Amino acid sequence: MTTGAFFRSTRVVLLGMVIAQAIPLLGSLVIARLYVPAEFGAFSTWLGVVMTASVLVTGRLEMALVIEADGEPRRFAMAATLATICSAAAVLFVLVLCAYLVMPDTRHFTPGLALAFLPATLLMAVAQTWQSWAAAEGLYRELSWIRIAQALGVTGVQVLVGWLAPSALGLALGNALGVLLGVVAAAFIMPLSLRAFLPWAGFRTKLRAFWVQHRRFPLFALPADFINTAAGQLPLFFITSKFGSEASGLYALSVRILGGPISLLGTAVLDVFKRSAATSYRKLGHCRDDYLRTFRVLAALGVVLALGVIVVAEPFFAWAFGETWRQAGVIAVWLMPMFALRFVASPLSYVFYIAGGQRVDLAWQCGLLGMTVLAFMAGLDFESSVKAYAAGYAGMYVIYLLLSYRYSKGGCA
Repeated sequence: MTTGAFFRSTRVVLLGMVIAQAIPLLGSLVIARLYVPAEFGAFSTWLGVVMTASVLVTGRLEMALVIEADGEPRRFAMAATLATICSAAAVLFVLVLCAYLVMPDTRHFTPGLALAFLPATLLMAVAQTWQSWAAAEGLYRELSWIRIAQALGVTGVQVLVGWLAPSALGLALGNALGVLLGVVAAAFIMPLSLRAFLPWAGFRTKLRAFWVQHRRFPLFALPADFINTAAGQLPLFFITSKFGSEASGLYALSVRILGGPISLLGTAVLDVFKRSAATSYRKLGHCRDDYLRTFRVLAALGVVLALGVIVVAEPFFAWAFGETWRQAGVIAVWLMPMFALRFVASPLSYVFYIAGGQRVDLAWQCGLLGMTVLAFMAGLDFESSVKAYAAGYAGMYVIYLLLSYRYSKGGCA
């Protein structure tokens, strides 16, 4: 892919991401006034569990879609990944049910949120897989429409429920129903024929072959991404248990608002980078040029974003959400070094999947998890814990960039 084509494709994805991310960001202005920090903190903790479980049930096989050749091989890979998700979700349902029956104490914890957990996990996994399929096909406009539909659904239902009965359960139901809308939109925009699953006997044989071919993803990429997701959600659990739901609510809003624009830019670049890098790697045996071009773009944007957040974060949060949420702006400044480096490193880390470096990625993720636990266990107060976490995460991302660049040059698998 030429530099011009790269930027044109990125612009298309970015436009859709801007709209999709603007919806929840604008919705947050209303949500912050409808829900108190404690309810938002409880929902954020629940969402963290759902996000972690959704990574688990995919087996991370959706990351293999871009590696498959265009046409029938990728359509079958999509069907195989959906079949894997449904099977894994069924197993998860049995395990959760057994835990509920064997450990009666779990019944006392927010039964509404517990009931919403499994369908939300399944829907989130399916939605992410469909978006990965669109990106692998290079259908960036369709990908944008899918994300916009999902963002409208999530934010719209959460605001509506907030007017009627604001609670953590309302936020959870809004999230699940909104993701369902995104899945329906994805199936309409990019339909997958049921013939991909038929005949069933032949499909099962090909499915086993697909699992064997891409075994590195569930063996290495799955635990790595599971650990990464868990490490990202652990701060909420530590903050809630050590400093209370109000502190976790402030932290959660800060991450939501700060992560929004950073996520939309990073994801837009990733959606284009992974297709161009995978194509270069298949043809040339390396994707160094794609890597360096993308790194320069991300680094320049990262510096601009970091400076902007440091200057305006605290007054912006107080103005936009009210004085109750001013501390969330202060937290955003503490977290900015971590987010700036995440913005650069995360899209480029897809090189590990392309080059077969899942083992190295897994080792790095284990180090990240250890750092996260240490930061919050050693921190004496809320501020020192969050600052230690942000500094440690930033340092880990520097290592991540060095490793991913090495793999972009090929010959490291």
